[in-house]
Amino acid sequence: MDPFSAEGELLTIHNAFHQGQYQAVLDFGTSSLSQSNVVPARVLKLRAQIASGDTQGALSSIKKEGGPDFAAVKAFAQYSLGDTSSATKQIDQLIESSSENATVQILGGIVLQADGRTEEALSLLSKHQGSLEAIALITQIHLQQNRTDLALKEVSAARKWAQDSLLVNIAESWVGMRVGGESYQSAFYVFEEMAQTPSSTSSKSLISQAISELQLGRLPEAEAALNQALQNELKDNEAVANAIVLATITGKRAEQQQYLDELRKLQPDHALLTDLEEKSKLFDQAAGKYAAKVA
Repeated sequence: MDPFSAEGELLTIHNAFHQGQYQAVLDFGTSSLSQSNVVPARVLKLRAQIASGDTQGALSSIKKEGGPDFAAVKAFAQYSLGDTSSATKQIDQLIESSSENATVQILGGIVLQADGRTEEALSLLSKHQGSLEAIALITQIHLQQNRTDLALKEVSAARKWAQDSLLVNIAESWVGMRVGGESYQSAFYVFEEMAQTPSSTSSKSLISQAISELQLGRLPEAEAALNQALQNELKDNEAVANAIVLATITGKRAEQQQYLDELRKLQPDHALLTDLEEKSKLFDQAAGKYAAKVA
């Protein structure tokens, strides 16, 4: 039986992780799990620890652990810390020796995509055997490629055999946010339910709700959801990034600059900052072509 299915032992910890409830993942009891599920649960706990900002702690706890699952976590953690060269080298070695391992597929796919090796990431993830997380990652990658058609195809196929899966609902909502129109409202319902239900709320779900509110043109509601996310003790970089977007749209220049400065401190290489820098350079180049020439 699939441990992540509705009847599986890991459904609760799996859903908590993908809802962004990292403390709930860390607190999840594993003493009664079947032996085959101990390592997958440990991997989710380590990933939650990394997502919570304690990457060094996660690395230290598996220093002496062997096997492809923990090797993949080590590589993922090192990549998160900026040691990209060593991390990608380890992932390449793991792909050669253990490409059928689910953890290698997921974390290897994440690292490869982050490193700009999209086709290799898709090739690795496509080896999955009914992994909903692999499907969600493939969907994300296709959306980043602006291939909404392929992303829609991926979630539509998964919906046929995983109809009640939370992760399929989330992935389908990502696609809906790109398709637009009535799909905005459908995505909003999914994210709002997660964000406003005490048992599933998190910064991640609040940010998702805020983005869907933003797409629906409900700016005050988007601001309220983002403010909730920003009030969490562990500051979420994505909450700050989306606060920049909202402040720009609403014309709040002082707040925009405040959040820009904050994001530069939290994550100088954040995709939004990189994109802004690239666009600024392109604007300067274009403007230079029309600069007044002094005879």
